[in-house]
Amino acid sequence: MSKFDKSRWANSEFSQNYRDDADIYLPFRNKFIEIVKSFYKYFISHNTKARILDLGCGDGLFVQELLKSFTTASVMLIDGSAEMLEAAKKRLGIQANLNFIQASFQELLTDNLLKENFDFIYSSLAIHHLPFEEKRNLYAYIYNHLSPGGYFIHYDIVVPSTEKLEKWYLLLWRQWIKKHSAKERSEKLLGIPEQYKDNPDNIPDTLKAQLDALNKIGFNNVDCFFKYGIFSLFGGSK
Repeated sequence: MSKFDKSRWANSEFSQNYRDDADIYLPFRNKFIEIVKSFYKYFISHNTKARILDLGCGDGLFVQELLKSFTTASVMLIDGSAEMLEAAKKRLGIQANLNFIQASFQELLTDNLLKENFDFIYSSLAIHHLPFEEKRNLYAYIYNHLSPGGYFIHYDIVVPSTEKLEKWYLLLWRQWIKKHSAKERSEKLLGIPEQYKDNPDNIPDTLKAQLDALNKIGFNNVDCFFKYGIFSLFGGSK
């Protein structure tokens, strides 16, 4: 049994609850997506034959939003959850340029599943489940599967640099949940911010450590492109 199979994401009910409540407890999720689309427009959209990879695609929301505005040659969506992939297929429908693969990140690293390179690789709120060494290995794998001039963009949670900042960021997060949910939902969801480190499925690292890792691997243009509390958008190019 893989590590993914032992996590909550292999649970159908948990996956459904995530999809139902994501806009409530993920601050500015739509804003993060809009910034990624702006990034894509500026750096990638001139290439109408671009090949896209979404790692940990969830229910396919990002790809749906991207394809509303841009033409691509192909999109590969990978997720360890059969439930999430089915939701992505339902959201996106049958399209010739879409390919779906069920695989955990561990399987991706060990089974050599990818036989091609990509012009744009995106991952959202998934890589923080890996310990740091596996994060670095995945980042290196991503780099090796980028075409020259391609970009990797990563939207995920990170550990703040100090405890004082962490307390403020978690306060901001709880305030967001209160503002965007009915009282009966708010009471259930307000415990989520405390779980970002306490839950054994989550192993976030600092933004600095991950930017340093990208630089050491060989990525260019490494930076944080947008940030709100513990939620960060960062990456680099090949």
